Amino acid sequence: MIIGLIGKANVGKSTFFNAATDLAVPVANYPFTTIEPNVGVAYARTKCVCREFGVQDNPVHSVCIDGNRFIPVKLVDVAGLVPGAHAGKGLGNKFLDDARQADVLIHVIDASGSTDNNGRPVRAGTGDPAFDIQFVEEEFDLWLESIIGRDWSKTAREAESQGQKLEQLLAKRLSGLAISEQTITNAVQASGLASKKPVAWTQNDILLFCKVLRKRAKPFVIAANKADLPSADDNIKKMKAGGLELVPCASEAEALLRKASKKGILHYLPGDASFDVKPEMILTAQQLKALDIVKMFMQKYGSTGVQEAINIACFKLLRMVAVYPVEDEFKLTDKKGNILPDVWLLPEGSTAKNLAEAIHADLAKGFLYAVDARTKQRIAANHQLKNGDVIKIASATSRG
Repeated sequence: MIIGLIGKANVGKSTFFNAATDLAVPVANYPFTTIEPNVGVAYARTKCVCREFGVQDNPVHSVCIDGNRFIPVKLVDVAGLVPGAHAGKGLGNKFLDDARQADVLIHVIDASGSTDNNGRPVRAGTGDPAFDIQFVEEEFDLWLESIIGRDWSKTAREAESQGQKLEQLLAKRLSGLAISEQTITNAVQASGLASKKPVAWTQNDILLFCKVLRKRAKPFVIAANKADLPSADDNIKKMKAGGLELVPCASEAEALLRKASKKGILHYLPGDASFDVKPEMILTAQQLKALDIVKMFMQKYGSTGVQEAINIACFKLLRMVAVYPVEDEFKLTDKKGNILPDVWLLPEGSTAKNLAEAIHADLAKGFLYAVDARTKQRIAANHQLKNGDVIKIASATSRG
């Protein structure tokens, strides 16, 4: 799973990226072997099952803190976007190349309205963050249209004369964008174009289809950054009144809390609604003032918004479930004795066989059955998994 981080210049995207990829507790054995300058590891937060089972876990590829499991996900800092990117303006081609691999996108906007359409600083409150959302969505739609609409008449004729399904042809054309044939089929249905022959699709039909496909294939969560600035309040209210779903966000506050937590000044977990300064710490008046401002923001919105945006991307938009594979369903361990060592994020509706496939191809190849560690009962390959399941896979083929 890859989360793309998008936004124009000067909206705090880099601050969001740095805060999101800096967990206070270091993790060994990152699951991504190559971390490029614009790629980092962020973490989805979910309630761990360790306390339910009454065990002290020792994860290998994730972190458990105070009963909260932080699961690594790849975060790609996508090149900045400006109006006209689909036509190659600015870093348009770079942006689209980076964005094509993402499964879900966090769009960071300047809720304070202190930047213009091209990211240049302006007087706070004079910029229009709602426009930023609109133009990014339009750029994506036009980008998809340029790919799908290219030689459309030829594609439509092939679908009709050769008896090929339109969805299959489009899936092949969009293979580099991580868009499945099923997603395309669903988008055709949702567009109301299923009953219309492809040769009869107009330019407006194609654009409509692209809009629907974008929402399904590259869903957005809006991170309304700089929400701690006074001019942000009215903008956030207006955008919410207009039906936009967004997360008020203060990336600088999140970065401050993570840095202070790493230095041992306070206790804070990403996504918490509050923080506690450690009693033995003596802070300056300036430090106390900064923390008071952060605390007021968190009391107003429930968190700094950074972790919430990541969680919405993972669990609400992509509808992932966290599943814990073990090799001993009684001790909840792997072969080395690590308790609840791993957790996998799988799409809702995934089966026990899908879990085996995610872990290792050999494990899936020789799949015999699985065991639910809670009930100790065997479950079949097509058994659908739930969030928080602890599963043992029994296979006739050992892992390579």
